[in-house]
Formats: sequence, structure tokens, C-alpha cells
Amino acid sequence: MPRFASNCSLQDQAQRGPGGAFEMSQRRLFSFFLLCSGMLLIFSSSMFSQTAPVRGVVKMQVDGKQVPVADALVEPYRTDVDTGKAPSTKTNAKGEFSFAGFPAGQKFVLAVSGATISPAISGAVQPGMESVEILVFPGEGKLLSESEVRSTAKASPRGVATAREEDRKKAAAEYEKQLAKYNEEKSKADNANKIVNASLKDGDAAFKAKDYATALAKFDEGIAADPEFEGSAPVLLNYRGVVLKTRAFEAYQRASKAEAAEKAAEMEKAKADFQASLDSYERGLKILSAAKPADATAQAAFDKTKYMLLGNYIESYRLIVRTKADASKAKDAGPVYAQYFAVEPDAAKKLAAQLALGDIMREAGESEPAIAAYKLVLETQPDNADALAGMGLSLFNVGVVENDKAKMQEGLNLMQKFADTAPDTHPLKVSVKEAVDYLKTEQKLAPQKTSTPKKRP
Repeated sequence: MPRFASNCSLQDQAQRGPGGAFEMSQRRLFSFFLLCSGMLLIFSSSMFSQTAPVRGVVKMQVDGKQVPVADALVEPYRTDVDTGKAPSTKTNAKGEFSFAGFPAGQKFVLAVSGATISPAISGAVQPGMESVEILVFPGEGKLLSESEVRSTAKASPRGVATAREEDRKKAAAEYEKQLAKYNEEKSKADNANKIVNASLKDGDAAFKAKDYATALAKFDEGIAADPEFEGSAPVLLNYRGVVLKTRAFEAYQRASKAEAAEKAAEMEKAKADFQASLDSYERGLKILSAAKPADATAQAAFDKTKYMLLGNYIESYRLIVRTKADASKAKDAGPVYAQYFAVEPDAAKKLAAQLALGDIMREAGESEPAIAAYKLVLETQPDNADALAGMGLSLFNVGVVENDKAKMQEGLNLMQKFADTAPDTHPLKVSVKEAVDYLKTEQKLAPQKTSTPKKRP
């Protein structure tokens, strides 16, 4: 202030005349005080309007870790006065929030709320604090009123992780409960994975060593570890079915060389194992049908397992009928073959399966389904010897049973074409010759030139 006073005195001396020094000084001094008072007010206003930023982060306790909370609402309430709050903000994807500036000298608490958290209140916050951390817990997304914020802030000046201590304890207890459940399920899943992996390895080794009992026991262990899990149970059930199918066929082979009593016992074993293999494949497919894959990769894995299950499924049907372990099963095979045809991309494999379906239907006495299956083969391969013989014999059988000469004639035409082209070593050569001779001599029919069956649109 002395420097300002000196400057005013110099100005006063430059303008006053003789005898007017005191009067002019008084006016100038008054002006000076107005000027200095104004400058003091401006200076004081500038000082009290200074601000400083406040920044921080909101985190939530999840599975034993603290993770950032995005899109949480952060509301600043003044605590140095009874009412008032600053403009709110929201956290970014990293859980960070930022206020450009809080006025110097003011004090705040920050109330935090969000859709999936319990509300929380920070401790005292002052301008310039740039590393404020606020911890929250999972909750129902309650939004605190100003009165709740102020009452809680007074009761807990250091801040609380929820609006009330009771809520905090409840949220913490619920979190601990969920964490315990998660840890239990994780432990169970980890243990199941170990069992499944061990069962696959040990079961495969036992199967290769022809120790079928051990292989089945190992695969059953893996299935029991997580019996409805679509990621492992269908795979293990497929392997189980393969073991049973293999053991059944070996029993059939033993039966074919055994005496009557032993033969019957071996065929019973074959029948039981073939049936058990069918049941395994069916169970695996049922689990997959209820599965909801999380992504395209999981869907591809499920599709692959389904394809393997269906391929082995139809093979077990073929064997249980053709070995005569249980020919009655042919009537159940159609829907399973239809599922297989829907997923088989290889035309040659699909055609072979179509021919096999015709064979088991014919051998089981199901002539009409057999004719339908053979017809599909002949639409693609008109000279397929197996289909010509199979369809000819099936038509012959229906024609005789129904006394239908038209079907007898159609069957004769196909069988004659087969007889003219198939080698003498073909397994159906004798049966076809007998049927042709019967139709020619007893029914007085003569073979006619056949036409290729028309392919369905």
C-alpha cells in the first residue's frame, strides 16, 4: 500500500496550486481509496473463485477382485454448508470420473449409484484431490436422496460402501455367499474336468488293449462326473457305445463258431451289448438336443459330436439286425437313419447308408421300407447290383404275399438284370436265382427290360 500512496501524492503535487494542496490531497486521497478498495475487491474475488480438479475411480468387489464400474453416477454434495451440490458426472469404461474444478475452501462428499451396485458415499473430498477411490458392492441400483447422503456422511465421515451399515453387511454377506458358490462350482468343474480327461485317456488305452470291461468303467466314471454336461457327456457316451458295439460283434463271432448252448448264451450277450450301445447313442443325442452353444466354436464341436454319434448309431442298428441278434430293431431304425442323412455331407457315404437301410429292412421282413430305400439308391446308381437284388427280392416278397402280379413282374425285371450282370460270388445270387425260377415256372412270368427309376424332385 505505501507504493500506491506515494504515487497518489506525486499526482497531487503536480496539479495543485498555492494554498490548495490540502484540499486537492483530500479529494485525491478519497479517489485513491475508492480505487484501492475496488482493486482489493477484485483481488479478493479472484482469490475466492480459484478452483481445483477432483478425479478418481469407482471399483466393485467381484470374485475376490476389484473391477472398474462403468456408467456409475457420481454426485458431489457440499458438507461445509447444510444444502447444495455441484453438477454430477458419470464414470467412463475404466470406472474413472473427473470434475473440472471445485471452488477452493469448499468441502464435499461424493455419492455413487448405479444399476447393479449398492450406493456408496466417499469420505471428505476437497479441491485438488485427484486419486479418490470409492469401493462399491453388488446391489439393486438404489439412488440416494440428499437427506440420506447428508445423514450418512455425518454418521460415517470416512465414507461407507453402502448407504447404511445394514445394507453394507447384507451386500457383503450376499457377495460372500455368491463367492462361495462360485468357488464351489469352479472346484467341482475343475475336478470333473480332471476325471473326464483321465477317463478318456484310460478308457481309450483299455479299449485298444481289448479290455472292454475296464474301458466301460472308465468311460462311465467320466460320464458320472458331469452327466448332463453337453461338452463331455455326449463324447463319452459315444465312446461307450463303440465299446459295447465292438464287444457285441465279437460275441456274435464267437457264437457263429460255438455249439448250440454256448451259441445261445453268446447271442444273448451280443443282443444286450448292441441294445446298450443304441441306448448310449440315444442318450448322447438327447443331451446335445437340449444344449445351447455359447458361440460358433461350441456349435461346431456339438455338430461334430452329433455326427459321430449318428454314424455309430446306424452301424449298431445295422449289426443288431444283420447278425440276427434282434431283427425286430429294424422297425426303429428309420428315424435314426433320417437324422444321419440330414448331417452326412459325403454323397458316397450317404448312398452306402441308404443301401444298408434297405438291407436291414429286407432281412427283417420290412419289405415296403426296404423297397423305398433301394429305390433311392437306384435313382443315383441304376446298375447297383446290391440295390437291384434287394429291391427285386423285396418286390417279389410283397407280390407273393399280396398276390400282386404287377409287383412280381417288377421284381422279376430287376432280379433278371442283377442275374445278368452280378458275379456268381455275390451273396444274393442263389436267392435271386431261386426267386426268378419260381416266377418263370410257377407264375409264368417273363423278364422285361427295366427302366431307371425316376429321381424324385
